[in-house]
Amino acid sequence: MREVNLSSSMTERTNTAIGNALSGRKRGMMTPLLFAGPAVIASIAYMDPGNFATNIQAGSKYGYTLLWVVVMANLIAMLFQALSAKLGIVTNKNLAEMCREQLPQPVVWGMWGVSEVAAMATDLAEFLGGAIALSLLFNMPLLAGMGVTAVITYVLLMVEKRGFRPLELMIGGLVAVIALCYLVEMFIVPVDWAAAGMGMIMPQLPDAQALTISVGIIGATVMPHAIFLHSGLTQHRIQVKNQGERRRVLRFSNIEVVIALTVAGLVNIAMVIMASSAFHSGHSEVAEIETAYHTLTPLLGIGAAGVFLISLIASGISSSVVGTMAGQMIMQGFVGFRIPVWLRRLVTMVPAFIVVGMGVNATDALVYSQVVLSLALPAPMIALVMFTRRRDIMGEFVNSRLTVLVSAVGTVVIIVLNIVLLLQIFGLNIPGLG
Repeated sequence: MREVNLSSSMTERTNTAIGNALSGRKRGMMTPLLFAGPAVIASIAYMDPGNFATNIQAGSKYGYTLLWVVVMANLIAMLFQALSAKLGIVTNKNLAEMCREQLPQPVVWGMWGVSEVAAMATDLAEFLGGAIALSLLFNMPLLAGMGVTAVITYVLLMVEKRGFRPLELMIGGLVAVIALCYLVEMFIVPVDWAAAGMGMIMPQLPDAQALTISVGIIGATVMPHAIFLHSGLTQHRIQVKNQGERRRVLRFSNIEVVIALTVAGLVNIAMVIMASSAFHSGHSEVAEIETAYHTLTPLLGIGAAGVFLISLIASGISSSVVGTMAGQMIMQGFVGFRIPVWLRRLVTMVPAFIVVGMGVNATDALVYSQVVLSLALPAPMIALVMFTRRRDIMGEFVNSRLTVLVSAVGTVVIIVLNIVLLLQIFGLNIPGLG
């Protein structure tokens, strides 16, 4: 990705307002909006087509039972996105650059390799999601839909040449479209709010398939590329004059993370609730995006099905843009060079075209791509916990003991779930999971 001086990509008026806010001369309810952007862009990773696939399967087969997984994953995501943003703000380096600087070279190359595999899995989900929606909406072949998605994504990536703020506004608009679509869905589907509330706070895994879907939900929610990307989005965005101003930037960043990830979490909860309310009783076999669309039409009307497709298209296109940005940043950070945007798109999207060309079920491919992402997730999580707890790197902004403990617990939860999943894949019986 092109190196961009993010502060210069904003208008002089915006830069002046940010300076006034940091110095304390400007206050008010709208002040945090001046600092908004990085978390909004990162949040699109939490509403990508992989989320649609895993959440539809979770809701249709298990009703509201797995809502607690969505809530847990979103809370973990909030913490790690905040830590990623903090690393960029404090050090002026992104997570991949910090790994290259602080870790042994074999580890760096290994992490880069894992990150590239994760990028391919991410692209698989994004292209398939957008392609499925276009295929259903315009009755075009799936491969043609993927091609259209690729072209639209490349065109939108060119917006970055006009500065980073237009790109932030564009992604923010697509996030708003997805959120609005699911707000509308909540008024259409019949929801058992008491059961949904219990599902959010009562952890349970009915069987082994529930574990697979749960790990998929985590992989679709806490995204490796989003953790890498957020630190890069904040590292040069706002120039600070002293530690006091840096502290204020961190405070505004944390506010944005909480708001952006809360919206993303509510969208994911709404996805599961929609699938549960529409399909669980009488249509629990619904496990594919295409089937969900065709089943929604007779159950709730063409309006509900249309809103579903609009949100899926917005999700596929916006997450594909963000995925490319993250891929460029990861490559540049780990190995020190970047490649043209069109080549970056080609490298990571070719596997998606191969999977579709082989005739693999699209929704199954989406779900398993999210499992791959979950397996790749511990590497950036561990690195982020290590770096943000070191005083020689973070100075006075080093993590507190409580933050270190909570982030370590979150990382362990992901690792344990992945180990259990691998044991299940290799045929070892797990007590209590059939």
